[in-house]
Amino acid sequence: MSFKIKIIENTLLSQHWFVLRKIVYDLMKKDGGSQRQMREVYDRGNGATILLYHRGKNSVVLIRQFRMPTYINGNADGMLIETCAGLLDDDSPEECIRREAREETGFAVGEVEKLFSAYMSPGGVTELVHFFAAEYDDTSRRSAGGGVEDEVIEVIEMPFPQALAMVRDGRICDGKTIMLLQQAQLRGWLTAAE
Repeated sequence: MSFKIKIIENTLLSQHWFVLRKIVYDLMKKDGGSQRQMREVYDRGNGATILLYHRGKNSVVLIRQFRMPTYINGNADGMLIETCAGLLDDDSPEECIRREAREETGFAVGEVEKLFSAYMSPGGVTELVHFFAAEYDDTSRRSAGGGVEDEVIEVIEMPFPQALAMVRDGRICDGKTIMLLQQAQLRGWLTAAE
C-alpha cells in the first residue's frame, strides 16, 4: 500500500549538532480523505557499524563509550558497550566502517561482509544504519584505538559467550550490537558454548 503525502510545513528548529525539523503534512487515506499530522524529524545522516570477530578465539571486539542520551534516560554512568560505528559523512558505508574500526578499536580490517541495512528509530530519526562484519586477528591491530578528538573509547576484547551473557543480563543494551551478536550466532561464525 502506497500513501500520498502533501508537505504543508517544513520548519528548521535546530541545526547545532545535527538537523531537527518540524514537518506538518497531510496523509491521504485509502478512503480518499486526508489526515493532518505533525512530526519532529531528527536528521543526523546515515551510519555504519561493524562486528569484529575472531573464530579461533571465539571472541569479539567491542567498545565502551559515554552516550549522553542514555545518561539522560537512566543509564547511571552513561557508558554503553557497543560495536564500533560512525556516520558516513561523505564516505561509502564500507569506507566509513574501515575508518571507524581503525580509529575506535585500532584494528585494520581486511575483507568485510555487508549484512543488511536498517532504520533504528524510524519514528523520529532519518538515519539508515549499514551493518557489517569482519574477522580480525592479532596481526591486524595497528594501534590502541580509543577514538579521535572528543571521543573517550575503551576497547574490549571478550569471549563471545560472555558477550551473549551480557545481552541477557542487560549490560549490553545497544540495539545495533545485539543485532550483530545475534547474527554471529545465527550464521555460525562463533559459538555460544564456553
